[in-house]
This record gives sequence, structure tokens and C-alpha cells, in this order.
Amino acid sequence: MQYSTPHLCDQYGDSHHLQIVDPVYKSFGGHSKVQGIVHTVKVFEDNVLIRAALSETVTDGVLVVDGGGSHRCALLGSGLARQAADNGWKGILIYGCVRDTLELASIPIGIWALHPNPLKSGKKGHGDRDKLISFSGVNFRTGLYFYADEDGIIIADETLS
Repeated sequence: MQYSTPHLCDQYGDSHHLQIVDPVYKSFGGHSKVQGIVHTVKVFEDNVLIRAALSETVTDGVLVVDGGGSHRCALLGSGLARQAADNGWKGILIYGCVRDTLELASIPIGIWALHPNPLKSGKKGHGDRDKLISFSGVNFRTGLYFYADEDGIIIADETLS
């Protein structure tokens, strides 16, 4: 499907319960235009559950990570991003940081995060998957629809065609 987020807002904004993600994210991945189905993870300075999710094979999945907005470590690097792309993930949105930014730009997946940070995260396995999470002005839950391009990120209750 060809789309732009401004066009989707104009066409569906009043009737499909669109949520617009606060425009505070930088694009780090090889793709800047992504659509897919939301899967959620909530962690804090720990990427074990992110690794577990991205190790699963999916079709059109976008992993949305509530990392608590921490700037103290990266929740994703090039190894996990490559694994995600190989397993069919279309995108990753992280309310937190990433690392290996030069490598991320060459991986065929959309990746948005707040900032880069060279420090890796902890590995304790704390957090939640597939729960309602809220950040950046949006309530995310598994099964919602994700649309992103150079103009922004939209979350919709149903597929937009």
C-alpha cells in the first residue's frame, strides 16, 4: 500500500481513532517507511524481553518498547536489529536508546528511538510483554496498527487502506 502519514491523518483522522506519537524520535534503521501490527514490551534498562520477542518469526510485526525513556543505556544494537529483520519484523519503536547507529542504518528495518548511547543494557529479564503501555502521548497495545514515514508515526485501531 502506498501511503503517507499526512494523507492518512487527512483521510482517517476523524473516524478511525488515530493516535499520533509525539515527534521526539530519530530514525536509525535502513527503512523510514513502515507499516505493521504492534507488539508491546515494557522494560527498564534491560533488553532480555526485547531479545526474546525479536527472536520470534512474525509477519508484519512492529515491536513497540516502553524503555521508560532512559538515556543511560541502549536497549537495541545491530545484532538484535539484524535478527529482527531476518525474522520478519518490519520495525521497532523504542522509548529509550539504541547503539551501533552506523550499522543500524544498513539493516532493512525501521528503527526509531530517542537517542544513541554506546552502553549496553542489563540482562535480568524483568518486564512485561503484550500489555497496554503508554508513552509519547499514545496508548499502545498488541494488535493495533502502526504506520510511519518521514513525517511521523501513527497508531490506528484498525488497518487503513
